[in-house]
Amino acid sequence: MSNVSVVVPLYNEEENVAILQRELTDALSGLDYEIIFVDDGSHDETVSRIVPDPRVRVLRFEKNAGQSAAIFAGLQAVRGGVAVLIDGDLQNDPADIPRLLAEISSGADLVCGYRAQRKDTVVKRITSRVANFVRSRFTRDGVRDTGCTLKALRRDCIAALVPFKGMHRFIPALVKGAGYRLVEIPVNHRPRRFGQSKYGLGNRAVRATIDMFGVRWLLSRRLNYRLREP
Repeated sequence: MSNVSVVVPLYNEEENVAILQRELTDALSGLDYEIIFVDDGSHDETVSRIVPDPRVRVLRFEKNAGQSAAIFAGLQAVRGGVAVLIDGDLQNDPADIPRLLAEISSGADLVCGYRAQRKDTVVKRITSRVANFVRSRFTRDGVRDTGCTLKALRRDCIAALVPFKGMHRFIPALVKGAGYRLVEIPVNHRPRRFGQSKYGLGNRAVRATIDMFGVRWLLSRRLNYRLREP
């Protein structure tokens, strides 16, 4: 069993995936790890650009199902005691992974990266800031940048997640709502080198708002109990 499982959702990232694989290999040097690439129905050469390696597994969807589905499927497949999530577009920096793992070793259950200096357009940064503020106040997760995919979580936390479209935006709320300890750390954010963003601002706003109400309801109805010690 690997100690660390890195889950990477991919959708049409043929120019990025080989570079990312090399960076992940460098960042994870000296660790017992596996990398799980989840191909979300790509229609380019993404899968063929993944270099065969005994530490690498590839899950392939028959058709595009969305980022939440790719992340959830990858997390269900992890073998390690700690799972790491990272985007496939090279904007997250694999060099930050050891810092996330250090926080887990120090007692955190979930470590969320936040992009202190985002390399996005002004409109995207402002829209994201407003959305994060509203979501954080409404779900009470206290996280400033849920849009940053880069996270590390103990395997036990995965059971707190519920599979629905948009789930990836609410991982902190679901995990924290289950009683786990969450911390945030600043991480590097890089400009996109190849391809284009797969998720536009317009189609995100309405869906995220609907999801937010659903998650708030779910958290209010969560079963919370502990068995007495024998």
